[in-house]
Amino acid sequence: MASLIASPPPTRIGIVGSGFISRGVAQVIHAAGMRVGPVLTRRPVDSDFRFPVPATFTNEVEELINNCDLLLECSGDPIHATEVVDLALKAGLPVVTMNAEFQVTTGSWFADKGILTEGEGDQPGCLAALRREVLAMGFEPLVYGNVKGFLNHHPTRSDMEFYSSKQGISVAQTTSFTDGTKLQIEQAFVANAFGADIYRTGLLGPTAESIEDGAETLAGVAEIHGSPISDYIVLPGSPAVFIAARHDSFHRPYLSYMKMGDGPFYTLTKGYHLCHLEVIKTIREVLDRGKDGILMNNSTAPRMSVAAIAKRDLTVGELIEQGIGSFEVRGEAIEISSAPDHVPIGLLSRARVARNISRGQTLTLNDVEIPDSMASDIWSKLMAQSKIQAA
Repeated sequence: MASLIASPPPTRIGIVGSGFISRGVAQVIHAAGMRVGPVLTRRPVDSDFRFPVPATFTNEVEELINNCDLLLECSGDPIHATEVVDLALKAGLPVVTMNAEFQVTTGSWFADKGILTEGEGDQPGCLAALRREVLAMGFEPLVYGNVKGFLNHHPTRSDMEFYSSKQGISVAQTTSFTDGTKLQIEQAFVANAFGADIYRTGLLGPTAESIEDGAETLAGVAEIHGSPISDYIVLPGSPAVFIAARHDSFHRPYLSYMKMGDGPFYTLTKGYHLCHLEVIKTIREVLDRGKDGILMNNSTAPRMSVAAIAKRDLTVGELIEQGIGSFEVRGEAIEISSAPDHVPIGLLSRARVARNISRGQTLTLNDVEIPDSMASDIWSKLMAQSKIQAA
């Protein structure tokens, strides 16, 4: 006899963004027995989105928020994400992001205003998951490391258009990956999340022959520095993240026997980050455990930011349509206290150059006219808070 008790409706996951990652995530959500809630897009809702599962598309944030149980933000746009996350948290929705750009720009403002976490899958989230394992085994992290296969601070537009077409992602995304901006954002975010330092502006990023070789180099720096650091190595062909750590000397013979080396530094590695396939783990954690399912956020008191650095000479009146992934600027991780008037690259959207800027110069708030937005207002408040805390 069939049960008379109705099954609960499937959990509705609303998605912010309708691009490459969103399409992949939608299929994973559907396969997990959940329902793809509305998808917030800034394109016309009758566009050909090529989604692999049924989905409703909307340009209205309210429609998204009113018809989902959890929000997944993966737009890559920190200014847009700020406004959506603000409304979602005010409505009591848990928010999972795959948007380090948002987290490192304004995420700290929201870190204590509800359930907000970066998801596992991109490098920061994978480092957070690896960190949990490392700490559970009694290791003491020294380096939170990313691996960059290729780096070119000044790629040409034609090259970026070619690889954008080949990889199926936007020119801006391709450029931010290639010029190192995305990497700098991720490692500044990681530093804030775990209370680590950056050793110098722009990070060290040594070229290495292996992950273990690069990890040991950076661990030596962290040891001398006296505090854990967030950094990266350049190693072609590897999509890994790693943590270089110490352990109690008692365990050295055991770790040696288990092929971890003779110490004093040990490298623990995750050899992949599978973005859309892994974020479902964080979604489930948040749905099952609420605040206890939070993986990482930018902390309520960030010490690191990502400054905009001119890629070329910029003249008064020029328009920077979008900072991240542009041919005008790139990003470098920076300690906020060392340059409190720097321009966070995430705020550069339709910004007008107010003073002539030389190639390689760090942009300040006096150098550009930044349009008013919730994100720029929040940044000002965060900086005011940091001055009070430092006093």
